[in-house]
Amino acid sequence: MLLDLLHWLALPASLTARRLGHAGDSVRLAARSRRCRRAWAPHLAAAQDAVRAAMENLPRRDTIVVLGSGLLDDVPIDDLAGAFRRVVLVDAVHPWRSRWRARAHRNVARLTFDLSGTEGLLLGRSDAFGPALPPVCREADLVVSANLLSQLPILPVARLEAAGRLGPWTDPDAFGRRIVAAHLDALGSLSARTCLVTDLDEAEEDRDGRVLERIDLLYGIDPGPAPRHWDWVLAPFGEASRDRRLVHRVAAWPDWRPGA
Repeated sequence: MLLDLLHWLALPASLTARRLGHAGDSVRLAARSRRCRRAWAPHLAAAQDAVRAAMENLPRRDTIVVLGSGLLDDVPIDDLAGAFRRVVLVDAVHPWRSRWRARAHRNVARLTFDLSGTEGLLLGRSDAFGPALPPVCREADLVVSANLLSQLPILPVARLEAAGRLGPWTDPDAFGRRIVAAHLDALGSLSARTCLVTDLDEAEEDRDGRVLERIDLLYGIDPGPAPRHWDWVLAPFGEASRDRRLVHRVAAWPDWRPGA
């Protein structure tokens, strides 16, 4: 706990990112990734392979934008920096760990952006959603949404549940569904190739393999049939509970298109 507090204090994050919980989320993610390194390894390797597949046969490799770059655990940053003239990492927080991993590449840039589009709502500055993607996506040859889609609604929905109302929104499920849909709509409007990697649902399993509960992480929205699927043991036995584990079903589209 004390180590997490020190990491939170040292994290290069804005006051807004701290107020909205992004800094805390980043610290907790880094801590869990260290504890669950072995359990996460197959998922991270599969996610990186999906990104590499998305790079194949691109007619141009000038700019790639990675949405939800986070810790860069699921992003083959060395491959991207070697293949593209410019790599733009986009997230609400860019922790020291990702900065360190990208340090050797002079063509890697960081952009801090609210990819949920809810910052104005959460801060009481607006009753409307903001843009879901930064303008640089319009210039890109490849845009990667890296294990981001299911994460976007988490903090905004929690804030709505606590407050009871955010602007015109009072229904947490409708709010979460709107955030997920807005991200997919924004990706679908791009001329760039889009690589989408996202977890779809979460299953709580006991030691006998029985599913005790399953949660739809995308609020009923279906991105379409995916060419790649795998399971991610997010919380192995002993992480969240001694006799329970959390398993996410993950899908990847190296070339995602709406309705395809």
